[in-house]
Amino acid sequence: MKKSLYIITLSLLVFGCDLFKKTDDRKPIARVNDTYLYEDDIAGVVPDGATKEDSTLLVNAFINRWARQLLLMDGAQLNLSENKQEEFSKLVKQYQNDLYTKAYLEALVKKNIDTTVQSDETQVFYEANKESFKLNDDLLQFRYISLALNPIDLDTIEKRFKRFKASDKQYLDSISVHFKSYSLNDSLWVKFSQVVEKVPVVNSENKNQLLKKSNFLQLKDSLNLYLMQVNDVRLQNDYAPLEYVIPSIKQIVINKRKLELIKQLENDITKDAIKNNQFQIYN
Repeated sequence: MKKSLYIITLSLLVFGCDLFKKTDDRKPIARVNDTYLYEDDIAGVVPDGATKEDSTLLVNAFINRWARQLLLMDGAQLNLSENKQEEFSKLVKQYQNDLYTKAYLEALVKKNIDTTVQSDETQVFYEANKESFKLNDDLLQFRYISLALNPIDLDTIEKRFKRFKASDKQYLDSISVHFKSYSLNDSLWVKFSQVVEKVPVVNSENKNQLLKKSNFLQLKDSLNLYLMQVNDVRLQNDYAPLEYVIPSIKQIVINKRKLELIKQLENDITKDAIKNNQFQIYN
């Protein structure tokens, strides 16, 4: 990591030297040996609305950083061996090549990649790699409502919450302004750890009560009453449900396509260059 940062800094210094050399009649604002800094080189350093004092501080800080970098670069060129300088120059060139080629390939991939992953493709991938989708946490499909203690018309709320037909969901949605918190989308899989965050009354002591399929719970603490309905459960080390891992599978499939497309593009570019006499290997 440190070496990469050094290469980046060295690149900026090498390219920066050419930027600041005195090649015109502009009035310079600073000089380090034969390299000059001009007013238009510091455009954008000072944000709009900055005070005179802040502007001065920002400009001076920029000039000092610029000068220190060039002085260090000059010192490096004087004191580093030719072999070391040649090694760094090659690294800088390689870093520049990598930046350009990566950006070019990414643009080509973005233009040509098919990001549509069909459901049958996710199913095939899931079955072929099922062992990779074992759970590290318990999962639940559940809904819950948090109410103040002793709420009005609790019997009706509980009845509709348990039955949960379309009309019941509509009713609960209509009175949700009276809930402390709630989640009625019980088709989503959520981690048990997330349930603990959403529903503070859930803890290790009542965990086993919650981790039961088709289970209704009514719990309370000193402030709130909680109604919870568990539709389905997947325990730790069970296989994750397909619908839970579909986003991950799609990303894996797309990434695999990207790698294959990059390989194909590189081969096609090389073949075209040979065909057009742009690339030759001499015996």
